[in-house]
Amino acid sequence: MDDCVVIALFRHGLTEDNKRHAYLGWTDSPLCPLEEQRLRGRMLSHTYEHLFSSDLGRCLETLNLLFSGAAPKLVPEFREMHFGRWEGKTYGDLERDATYRNWLENPFTLSPPGGEAFSSFSDRVRAGWEKVFHHICDTGENAAIMTHAGVIRYLLSEFAPERKEFWEWNIPHGMGYELVWTKDAFRRRERCTLLREAPSTERRHG
Repeated sequence: MDDCVVIALFRHGLTEDNKRHAYLGWTDSPLCPLEEQRLRGRMLSHTYEHLFSSDLGRCLETLNLLFSGAAPKLVPEFREMHFGRWEGKTYGDLERDATYRNWLENPFTLSPPGGEAFSSFSDRVRAGWEKVFHHICDTGENAAIMTHAGVIRYLLSEFAPERKEFWEWNIPHGMGYELVWTKDAFRRRERCTLLREAPSTERRHG
């Protein structure tokens, strides 16, 4: 594995607003108490030399539970999409809004009122990826990124070995995927050669 680069993409844990299926972009929401307990009961069985994270609280809280005492490099470009005036609202709150219904039909071309267009979101995420890319090229070491579902979906649609559309990727809370390249393929910015669930083991008590 010395000739490989591994980058893991982790989604933050389940928050109170996630539980009620609200749009949660740049605003924040605390992790659910049961989710905190679940994450405390896990430890990652893979060591990553570098940790990067969205600067939003739910990501930092999750990272601290999974990587106790770690000091990640903050990458604001890895924030979730900004949903503007729809932040904190649910489908039930918005279903009679014609602008919202149009956006649901055309999420890649229309943007939420006061929010972020998908093209701006994807450009921003790619800028964050460039930071990680250059860091890994310089060090030759592995990394983990704590971020959000939309960011992970975009990066998998760009770099996973199997081509899937953005919405086809299932990204569970508190879980992650590892993307594995040969070092040469990584430097050539190719799709990764292997995609696997990030390994973890349950902590044993008693």
